[in-house]
Amino acid sequence: MSNLARNLERQQKVEHKVEKQSQIKIKKSWLTPGEKIIGIAFAGLVCFGSVQLISNQAKIYKVNTDIQTVESQVNEQQKVNSDLQVQVREMSTYERIRDKAKKMGLELNHDNVKVVLEK
Repeated sequence: MSNLARNLERQQKVEHKVEKQSQIKIKKSWLTPGEKIIGIAFAGLVCFGSVQLISNQAKIYKVNTDIQTVESQVNEQQKVNSDLQVQVREMSTYERIRDKAKKMGLELNHDNVKVVLEK
């Protein structure tokens, strides 16, 4: 009987050992720690690049709007300048100057008139 009891004990120990071995599982990671670090660094760089790209686009948009406002101001000023040039031409005609001089009591003396040529 003692052999039978020992055999049963041995079988139970062997079964326990087999169960313990099956419980130990080797964790196999999908990525190594180095690959994880590289992946995180790449994701960070992509995020940083995205933010930089968007901020640059916003700056470009602002500069373009500023350029458009300045161009419109330049166009308005050119219109004002051309209107003023027309007024200068109208006011510098010989007839107008002669009429103003007559109203002020001045007379034309042909001996004092000198011809000035425009260049």
